[in-house]
Amino acid sequence: MNVQTKLNVSGAVAPSTGGPCRLCGEELAHDLVDLGMSPLCESFLRADQLDGVEPFFPLHAYVCDNCFLVQLKEYVSPSDIFREYAYFSSYSTTWVDHARRYCEMIKSRLGLTGDSLVVELASNDGYLLQHFLPLGVPVLGIEPAENVAESAVAKGVPTLTDFFGTRLARELTAEGRQADLIVGNNVLAQVPDLNDFVAGIAILLKPQGVVTLEFPHVAKLIDGNQFDTIYHEHFSYFSLITIVHLAAKHGLKVIDVEELPTHGGSLRVYLAHRDSAHMVTPAVDALIAREQDEGLLDVAAYQAFGEKVKRTKRELLQFLIDAKNAGKSICGYGAPGKGNTLLNYCGIGPDFLDFTVDRNPYKHGRFTPGMHIPILPVEAIEAAKPDYILILPWNLEHEIVRQMRHVAEWGAKFIVPIPTVKLIDPKELEA
Repeated sequence: MNVQTKLNVSGAVAPSTGGPCRLCGEELAHDLVDLGMSPLCESFLRADQLDGVEPFFPLHAYVCDNCFLVQLKEYVSPSDIFREYAYFSSYSTTWVDHARRYCEMIKSRLGLTGDSLVVELASNDGYLLQHFLPLGVPVLGIEPAENVAESAVAKGVPTLTDFFGTRLARELTAEGRQADLIVGNNVLAQVPDLNDFVAGIAILLKPQGVVTLEFPHVAKLIDGNQFDTIYHEHFSYFSLITIVHLAAKHGLKVIDVEELPTHGGSLRVYLAHRDSAHMVTPAVDALIAREQDEGLLDVAAYQAFGEKVKRTKRELLQFLIDAKNAGKSICGYGAPGKGNTLLNYCGIGPDFLDFTVDRNPYKHGRFTPGMHIPILPVEAIEAAKPDYILILPWNLEHEIVRQMRHVAEWGAKFIVPIPTVKLIDPKELEA
């Protein structure tokens, strides 16, 4: 495993640390994986920026041996990343449907009414809160990216353009706007100051309110070799064990947990005030016990991950090299953040991928960070008729293959890179 080093006073080489843990403050001395230098994964470039200086930062993940939070150092502030953001949740039909089903379920489970208030943190383009509107439940979105928040407002979703933390929570509470339900889908990983964020949740939440947080499960990241989900915009990666520690620090308790298939395997945790009437379900202790059995309280289980990542890189590059040497054409599908970690770590540029496509028009005409692969509309695949299509958002593999199964007409095959390289021939799929 690549370990950054420094000289100690005796002249011997000692491993460097990742600084203090952002949750518990312990010094970080153990690697998860070092993915080298990489640009910010959502910093898509215009053509006139290709000759400019492009900042790269270390993509080095550590694990805390006290609270077992997996984390990156904070090289760039959230305001630099999220004031204008290229990710719009509504371009994934699978994700929007997931959000709709959640809204219907949680309204029934909590008995939400027209007198309730649902607040979503990092509400993006209103992909989720829009589903509460026809249910008659008042909502408020909090979204720091101004360009994305505008899309939410256009859908009729009231949205504050701001970063969430104790400051904003106190302001909203002073206005009488405490929440019966706080929703945070795939935001916790993007918060460098975890303690301020969760302390803000505790302030904003009504005494008997509930919080649901969804995030990729670090156990799935390790087991599924999902190294491309590590990027600078994701500061932290969580087990339930770590979430229990985080919640308790701020007077909250985990009352339930669900395992979800989204994003390669996620958790949905339910939180409430420690002294609330909400009871803890057996699912919480059951998953904690399983995480312990899987070694998530043992640093060694995390440190074995790095070698698996290197092997995947070699296998993917070997496949692409063989295909190009055989005269095959290859393009990508999607321009997600995780795809840019994969492309930069593996060194996959336009010499391998002629282009990639994306359903988000915001990205059309731009280039991927670092590798500078052009991003085109989806229709470019029909025009080019490539032999292979590398699916970069592999967590949407089934959705994409269904949408694009007509590529079988010219014999194209899909490449799925994670957890190991596999080919999908759409001719062999059931109608």
